[in-house]
Amino acid sequence: MAEDGAVAICVDFGSTFTKASLVDLATARVVAAAEHPTTVPVDGHGDVLDGYDACLAALVAADPRAEGAEVLACSSAGGGLRIAVVGNEELVTAEAGRRVALSSGGKVVAVLAAAGRAPDPEPYRDLRHTARPDVLLLTGGTDGGNSEVLLQAARDLVASGWDGPVVVAGNVEAQDEVSAVLGDVPHVLADNVVPTIGVLAPDSARAAIREMFLAHVIGGKHLSTRTDFVAMVRGATPDVVLTGVELLADGLDAERPGAGDVVVVDVGGATTDVHSVVDVDPEDAGLSREVVATTRVTRTVEGDLGMRWSASSTVEAAELSELPGLLAAAERRTADPGFLPVSGADQDDDEAIARAAVSLALRRHAGRSRVVVSPEGRVVERSGKDLREVDLVVGSGGVLRHGRPGVSARVFEGSVGADLEGGWQLPERALVVVDSAYVLAAVGLLAPDHPEAAHRLARRLLDSDRE
Repeated sequence: MAEDGAVAICVDFGSTFTKASLVDLATARVVAAAEHPTTVPVDGHGDVLDGYDACLAALVAADPRAEGAEVLACSSAGGGLRIAVVGNEELVTAEAGRRVALSSGGKVVAVLAAAGRAPDPEPYRDLRHTARPDVLLLTGGTDGGNSEVLLQAARDLVASGWDGPVVVAGNVEAQDEVSAVLGDVPHVLADNVVPTIGVLAPDSARAAIREMFLAHVIGGKHLSTRTDFVAMVRGATPDVVLTGVELLADGLDAERPGAGDVVVVDVGGATTDVHSVVDVDPEDAGLSREVVATTRVTRTVEGDLGMRWSASSTVEAAELSELPGLLAAAERRTADPGFLPVSGADQDDDEAIARAAVSLALRRHAGRSRVVVSPEGRVVERSGKDLREVDLVVGSGGVLRHGRPGVSARVFEGSVGADLEGGWQLPERALVVVDSAYVLAAVGLLAPDHPEAAHRLARRLLDSDRE
């Protein structure tokens, strides 16, 4: 239990805004909050901590305890964590690696299937210069299976001049040889993401990617000339948020329970992210059309769905271009990502765009069920993550946090509830709340060192009124 009066500052260096919360560790309450446009250096001028300093000044003005308080931070500034994935086959180990990278808080910028390729470093040179990944996740082969593709990929990678960080998460029996091939290239070995066919094991690789992010990526982005920036960052923002979602779902123990199955939909300016922690029914897994097994903890990132940079593509993907004025409104937002609604009509348009983003993102994450005819007769075939029994849906993003009363009900209309059309496996009876105080990032930051405060802060989401 934290001492009375102890506080911690939780900071998210976002791509657009830097958000800071002062958390009282004894009461597990956010006692002050501040935000400032993220100050990413431009042409060598500026420092990402300039925006944080402004937030800190506001927190100190609201509560003097912020002065000298412990600071815990996550970051997606400067493009966040960019991950390239190399695997044997596109539909198996490469796809498994892509899912692991997403669950690690990364933006997957390239996926390369190495099987069937002649030895050639050129694809890796192209990947390095066009995709510009921060970390490369190298997978391939089940444990004890084929190792030559994994080894050849490592050789081609070295021959291409690759000198960035690598996480090796393929056939464990080949990893010592792969490590020897990589030599001085910074790398870390993790458990195989596909140890056997039909199994996806992301945890070890996820931890290794986090290690590489902290050791090589944060400092390498040159976001700050001050050493305290690297010291305060604990992970990539989506990774930290997913940790918070896991704690919200699972709790700490029987005396400090979680909320059950949880889905979080974060509607951002450029992407709409869906995080889910849902117990997977083994019988349902057998009916899935997915080549790679579904896991309990899942994150998907929809890069064409968002409120500003991706507003136009959201409207087009949702086939809403014919709605009067909506496409024009979306195009204004895409052209001016700093757009703020000033009228009721602007807010109507924002809600329509958000509703489309939420609907599409949840459907892509959840998949659907349908009746098909098989040799065994008529059976139910499922794809994606079954969200129908989810207990709690949490909405996040500025459109929800700063929206008008009732915004969550309007935005989630058609995405949560029984008897939705199309066979989509969407939440049927879930409580819908809004993370209005942006606590999930703080929960993820606090969880390792202040688990009790993190758990109590997460549980406060359950006290939020349904709008």
